[in-house]
Amino acid sequence: MNILRKVFTGTGILFSLTVISQERIHVNSFGLAPNTFTDATTRVQQAIAACKDKPGAILEFAPGRYDFYPDSAVKKVYFISNTSSETEVPEKTKTIGLFFEHFKDLTIEGNGAEFVFHGKMTTWVFDHCEHITMRHVTIDAERPSMSEMTLKTVTPQMVIAAIHPDSRYSIIDQHLEWHGPRWGMKIFHAVLADTAKGVYTYSSWAPFQKSKAVTIAPHTVQFNGDFSGFKGGPGNVFTVRDGIRDQVGAFINHCRNVRLEHINMRYMHGLGIVSQFSEDLHYSHIQIMPGENSGRVMAAFADGMHFSGCKGDITITDSHFKGLHDDPVNVHGTHLVITGKPGPRVLKLRFMHHQTYGFQAFFAGDSIGFVHAATLEGYAKGRVTAARMISEREMEVTLDKDLPESIIAGDCLENITWVPSLTVRNCLFEAVNTRGLLVTTRKKVVIAGNRFYRTGMHAILIADDAASWFESGPVTDVEISGNTFEGCGYNLSPDNNYVIAIAPENHQLLKGYMVHHNIRIEDNEFRIYDYPVLTARSTGNSSFTRNRVTWLNNFLPPGAPRPAFRLTACEGVKINGNEWQAPFKPMVLLQDMKTKTVKTDLPVEVRP
Repeated sequence: MNILRKVFTGTGILFSLTVISQERIHVNSFGLAPNTFTDATTRVQQAIAACKDKPGAILEFAPGRYDFYPDSAVKKVYFISNTSSETEVPEKTKTIGLFFEHFKDLTIEGNGAEFVFHGKMTTWVFDHCEHITMRHVTIDAERPSMSEMTLKTVTPQMVIAAIHPDSRYSIIDQHLEWHGPRWGMKIFHAVLADTAKGVYTYSSWAPFQKSKAVTIAPHTVQFNGDFSGFKGGPGNVFTVRDGIRDQVGAFINHCRNVRLEHINMRYMHGLGIVSQFSEDLHYSHIQIMPGENSGRVMAAFADGMHFSGCKGDITITDSHFKGLHDDPVNVHGTHLVITGKPGPRVLKLRFMHHQTYGFQAFFAGDSIGFVHAATLEGYAKGRVTAARMISEREMEVTLDKDLPESIIAGDCLENITWVPSLTVRNCLFEAVNTRGLLVTTRKKVVIAGNRFYRTGMHAILIADDAASWFESGPVTDVEISGNTFEGCGYNLSPDNNYVIAIAPENHQLLKGYMVHHNIRIEDNEFRIYDYPVLTARSTGNSSFTRNRVTWLNNFLPPGAPRPAFRLTACEGVKINGNEWQAPFKPMVLLQDMKTKTVKTDLPVEVRP
């Protein structure tokens, strides 16, 4: 196979023609046939090893089912962003079904194969790989770590529920206990799914845990207890999982040019597809949703796709996210707090969030930004000449010039080399109790042609913080255009159910300093059930123009009249030229700012 590669020079672009063999390596050549329901892990790993040092190779599966078990899986320690603390998971070994390390120019062709995983596993890992493609694969779990039951009868004293056949349980001393291969549950995180309305809300296992349970028919359990405060009704699906993120759905670590194409994630245990310190990631036609005939409503234990400290271009196109216990897509960096100055050019840094630590967050040659934590003001820049881990929680970096004198206690360092551009186009986000997209990156962002259907929280959240999750950083160029937003934000009622939130966590406002810049929300359709549409804080040069806003009169009852727009300490805002078809007159609320900073054709109210 001939591959035409770009070669960048100081004066332009040259093209070089590299000849790479396209050897096909079939997993059935290693004595592995599909649909045997036996452990395929070892023989698949042998087939993977046969592809090593063969650029252009295609690892090919025959259609059918392949089962992966933890006993023969690869075991390797990885510290992964936003997963688990030292207390939650002291030992970070991941149990990996398909393991790829230091591969270059490899295609994994599934031909529609289904990979079924047994127990709590990380389905695949790409570690320090380049030019790698996986396509035409379906991923599922024999026993998902999510348990589901459909409510049949609900009274203040009793609930009858049909347990999904995949959700294994036992009745012990009149109490229902969920379990799977080598695991039980002691921590419970619950979401109630009203699939008819597309409404997914937080719930609690507590009334069921305290009740007395009895099996009254195959896969049917009656719970007797106090359900007077339980809000579920017949037809709702109650979903519950453990809260510990001991594995991830898949892990892409220090890779470059990774393509995922036509991948169906029917269930993922842990955080989801996590990409960490990787570059140029292109994901198209990805389904993170239950199988059509599975009878399940949840496909993801937590996030769908999580990008931490990546760079280059991230594209997510023509994909479908449905049935997740957390955010479908989250893109961010990590603020590390400055805890010491051992030398005039040396900084001691610390990971602060309990679930994010242990990986190197800065490298020699990286550009960095100094950030005041309270205001999120970036006040100086530098370049790293050396970086090393001191412990799992601490790093030491040496810079190319003396430290700024304006450093104060609690200030943070942001890696501004490892920040990506992002394009999310033609995707569907639905059946999620949290947000649709979380975006914090200073490179160009395009969110276009998507549909956000009844996300429980903000359809789009642009944050940046140095106090809670420590997820960096500011945005500088965001286009949100041609999208449809319908019935979003109901889990944040009555005060914060804005469809889009630009909400940096700058706990101290700095006069004239804007955290975020250049956000354009144009040519979208908003189908709202309540008054709030957009909230923005410390944002400069933003616009909400040429959008169409219509009213949903058959979804949820609206709350008390409130402003459609809430702006706090913003500058250069434009809200005009929009079409409104709603039974109220939209209003703009300004806080800590003056009317001259806003151009709008709507009524304005100013509050201190």
